[in-house]
Amino acid sequence: MKIKLTRVYVDDQEKALAFYTDVLGFTKKADFSNGPFRWLTVASPDEPEGTELQLALNDNPAAKAYQQAMFKQGQPALMLFTDDIKGDHERIKARGAAFAMAPTEVTGSTIAQLNDSCGNLIQITQLARW
Repeated sequence: MKIKLTRVYVDDQEKALAFYTDVLGFTKKADFSNGPFRWLTVASPDEPEGTELQLALNDNPAAKAYQQAMFKQGQPALMLFTDDIKGDHERIKARGAAFAMAPTEVTGSTIAQLNDSCGNLIQITQLARW
């Protein structure tokens, strides 16, 4: 088995698409609509056939409540992994992202958190090299 898709709820799909592509550097993978429903996914340019991230509109009351509660608790909605957290931090910050936590060493890794401007905290993690 493989994980091919995961989702993050967003409050604005156009704004989310701009953030995840222009700021984080992902590529748009799928984008189609059926009436008011829009299926929108992005993928890492490093793994274009890898796991897709669905940018799902939080128009469902349960999704919206979940998204807002996670944000209020400071819990990341998504964890991304990198081999160069300091370089990615500088690149993403230069593109206008608001970091809630600069790269910080914790047990076994270095993490940073940023606001995706669509209702979520995103954590970037670089695992420690032993």
